[in-house]
Amino acid sequence: MAGTRDAPRADFNPEPAFQYTLQPNKDWKVGQPFNESGPSPLAAEWAKGYESGWQTFETGKEKPADLYRLMISGIIPRPIAFVSSLSANGTPNLAPFSYFSMVSHNPPLVSVSFTHSPTRRKDSSINIRETKQFTVNIISEPWVEGANWCSTDAPYETEEWVGSGLTKAESTFVKPARVKESAFSMECELFSLQDISPPGSDAITGTLVLGHIKAIHVRKDVWINDGKGIGMVDPVKLRAVSRMGGATYGRVGEGFEIPRPVWSEIKEDVGKIPKKE
Repeated sequence: MAGTRDAPRADFNPEPAFQYTLQPNKDWKVGQPFNESGPSPLAAEWAKGYESGWQTFETGKEKPADLYRLMISGIIPRPIAFVSSLSANGTPNLAPFSYFSMVSHNPPLVSVSFTHSPTRRKDSSINIRETKQFTVNIISEPWVEGANWCSTDAPYETEEWVGSGLTKAESTFVKPARVKESAFSMECELFSLQDISPPGSDAITGTLVLGHIKAIHVRKDVWINDGKGIGMVDPVKLRAVSRMGGATYGRVGEGFEIPRPVWSEIKEDVGKIPKKE
C-alpha cells in the first residue's frame, strides 16, 4: 500500500502472474441486486460497506495537491504511456505518464495528459507541441526500474535515456525512437492538443494530447496470431505494469471473461424484472 515502503516485503515473484479464473458472480441473474443477499459471498460482504456511508469532497473547495493524492489512489489501475520525444533541436526525452488511455480505433488514437507546475511545463508536452511526433511504449515488469528512473525531475533537455539503461530502436514513420525493451510500441503523430486551465483562470495547468497512431510494433513472442485479422497481444507474456496510488506499481494478476449481453437474447428477461417504485 502507498505510504508503507519501509515495511518488510516479500521478494518479487518472477513467475508470470496472470491467469484466468471464473467471474466473481457466476450465478448472477439479470436484475439481481448486489446486496447482503447478493449473488455471491463476495457481493454480500461488499454490500456491508454501504453502512459506513460516503465521504464527499467538493472539488472546488479542495487543494489541487490533495485532489491529486486522492484521485491517483482511486482511479486505478492506470496504464502507463512511456513517451519518447525529441526537442526542436533534436535532444531526446523519455518519460512515463499514467494519465493515458486508448481513445479510438478508427482512427487509431491514444490520449496522454501532462500536468504542469506554475513555473515549468512537462518536457514531453513541449516537444510534442513543437515537433508533433512521439512514441508510446508499454512498460513491462522486467525493466520497470529503468522506466521509473525517467520520472526524475531532470532539467529541460536532459537525456533520460542515458541513466535508464534502456535502448533506442529506430522508428519507421516518426523521428523519436521507440524503446527496444518494450514489447508493444506505437509511433504517433500529433492529432490534436488542448491546453487545460481551471475554471475562471488563465493559468495553464495541463495539456491533453491526442496522438494518431501511425504504426504499432508488437514483439513476436507476445503476439497471438489467431487468424482473426491482425491478432492480439498475450497479457501473460506482455507482463504490463500499471500505476496505483503513491509510488505503487501494479502488475496484471488474474482476469475473468464476462460476455457482453446481446439484447435479442436478454430482452425477455429484462421485461420480467419488477419495476421499482
